Order: sequence, then C-alpha cells, then structure tokens
Amino acid sequence: MEHLKEKTVKSEKLFNGRVIDLYLEEVELPNGKTSTREIIKHPGAVAVVAITDKGKIVMVRQYRKAMDRILVEIPAGKLENGEKPEVTAIRELQEETGYTCDGVTPLISFYTSPGFADELVHLFVANGLKKDNQKHSLDEDEFVDLVEVTLNEALQMMESKEIYDAKTAYAIQYLQLQQMRK
Repeated sequence: MEHLKEKTVKSEKLFNGRVIDLYLEEVELPNGKTSTREIIKHPGAVAVVAITDKGKIVMVRQYRKAMDRILVEIPAGKLENGEKPEVTAIRELQEETGYTCDGVTPLISFYTSPGFADELVHLFVANGLKKDNQKHSLDEDEFVDLVEVTLNEALQMMESKEIYDAKTAYAIQYLQLQQMRK
C-alpha cells in the first residue's frame, strides 16, 4: 500500500490556536506530481455515553458557532496536554453534566474528518453513574443545558437534526444496536 502514500515536501504553520493549528503542506503525490494540503492539527478529544439508572441518555444542549445553531450532544471535550483519554472523559462528564462515575470503558476511537484534520475522538461508556451537582463546573466560555432522553427520543432528535454531529449519532446508533441484540 506504499504506492498510495504522499510524501511531505514542505510544511508551513499558518495558524497557532488554542484548539487547533493549521498547516499548509506541499506533498509529492504517488505519480510524482506535487499538490498542497491544508491540514488541521488537533490534540484529540473524548466523548462519553452515560446512561442514568432510569435508562436515560445524559446529553447537553449547546450552541455551536461553527454551524450557528444549537445542538444536543453527548458530553465531550478536548484532551489536555499529557492527559490520558480516560481521565479527560471522566473530567468532561463531571464538568458538563454534574455526573460522576466509577470509571469509563473504551468503546472505539475514530477520526472526525480525515480529509483535512487529524482529530481523533475516543468514545467511552461511563460505568457507575452518580449525580453530583457539586461537580458541575463548566469552562468560563461554555454554556450548556443538561438533557436526559430515552433512546427513542434521541432517535427522534436525530431525525429532526437536533442531534446532528457524528460522535453523538455514533453513540446513539451503538445504543440502538445494543438494544436490538437483547
């Protein structure tokens, strides 16, 4: 499969941000010609599937400026430098929802947009969920509403595009598959 690889000839950092860095890379194509690639470098992220003892999926409703709309999503967040994904998952669950858990189990990891970004999202399932309002502490620029829905309500929210992001859709479809297997 080496015949498909592109060799980086030159890489220039165009932007150094708080969440992403943007590079312009000149690459040599498999046929010997050159082209450019705009690449977003991201530290990675986590997302958490959390189910209450009443069978409700814990989510947050928040405004997403990139799409200029409000979405419902599972709790998620960016990996901090040197932080293990499991630690990030537990921290983000607490900060965004006020829920704590005994631990998390890895479900799968996936790239969000491999055509132009290296963001890798690690999806976890929370174990031993407990509500602890003392642990709810959002970042100063983060505003969310807690939403708890059944699987059927979540599926309806996908149809109405209230749930419209890949990580949450993946989680909902995973839960639907688990239910079908029972």
